[in-house]
Amino acid sequence: MFGLGGNGATKHLFSIRFQLFYSTAAATTLVDFLVNSLGFSNKEAISTSSKVTRSRLRNYEPQLLLDLFQKVGMNKTQIKTLVSSSPEVLFSHIDKNLKPKIKVLQEIGLSGSDLVTFINKSNFLTRGLHTTIKPSLDYLREYLGSYDAVARVVKKEPRLLSNNLPKVIPPNILLLQNLGFSRVDIETVFHRRPRYLLNNPEWLERVVNQAEKNFNVPRESRMFLHAIEALVSLDESKLERKLDIFRSFGWSDSDICAMVRKLPYCLTSSEAKIKITLKFFMNELGYEPSYLASHAPLLKYSMEKRVRPRNEILKFLKENQLIKGKLSLYTAVSSPESRFRKKYVLPFKEKMPELYDLYIKNSS
Repeated sequence: MFGLGGNGATKHLFSIRFQLFYSTAAATTLVDFLVNSLGFSNKEAISTSSKVTRSRLRNYEPQLLLDLFQKVGMNKTQIKTLVSSSPEVLFSHIDKNLKPKIKVLQEIGLSGSDLVTFINKSNFLTRGLHTTIKPSLDYLREYLGSYDAVARVVKKEPRLLSNNLPKVIPPNILLLQNLGFSRVDIETVFHRRPRYLLNNPEWLERVVNQAEKNFNVPRESRMFLHAIEALVSLDESKLERKLDIFRSFGWSDSDICAMVRKLPYCLTSSEAKIKITLKFFMNELGYEPSYLASHAPLLKYSMEKRVRPRNEILKFLKENQLIKGKLSLYTAVSSPESRFRKKYVLPFKEKMPELYDLYIKNSS
């Protein structure tokens, strides 16, 4: 009926059975390699093996792959991480595919632990050398001026070379230019927060406007990029819940904006941390929102390891009149540990032995 005679049908059936047998055997061999050579559990190995097509199972050289990655400095745990996230590298041609890609990284100055970290944090090995990687490197070189600068940027954000940068980045640069960013400003974004340039322009414009218009952070402020970084980590509902906590303690929107201008990362604290911190400073110590907003770092320090232990020391010194002059908790909390101990703890060690021991324990 389908044009297959008895003999043809038999050969076709045999071919199917052979391919199935071969694929199953190859898959089993792959699982064994992952378990025995890379430390996968049997469950992990089966899961990773299932992510690759059976047609590719005959096209890999596991020991050569292992040798290559170990040669560039990767240990087996790092190779396992790479294979888990990008199992297709197992079937890449070593001489024609993997080595040339690693070579271009070495040519721009990546080596040793920098090279290993880049490979582990980027799936660039699965990208085309001539369609994505080299065009992206050329684009970065042209914009940043040197391969040294390119190396610094890609170390900062390994995902850059997983994207077609000549297509992805120019719309974001144009947007920033239209918003008034100078070339120096944009280069600063490249060097400090390159991942921002991988997002779509609408997203970037929304975050820039939110920082500038909603929180009144001046674009020329050194905190502007930090404000953007803080805001990108928060969706609208999470941000609004945190703002409501501040408002519930009597903070005005101008107080909140002042805090964000001073230290935007106050918005990244957990809701529980914000509540605990505000209860301590406002309910226990009587601080006003305006003071906390202008001394925003107080809100980010660890309450249990820094703020409370140091406050107890200052409280003891004040009550026992052991130190002259006004004692500022902000100054004390902001001081490096060595300076705080030298000025406020060690000179009075014998007068407060129990408090001293407790402080050392809590601040460790």
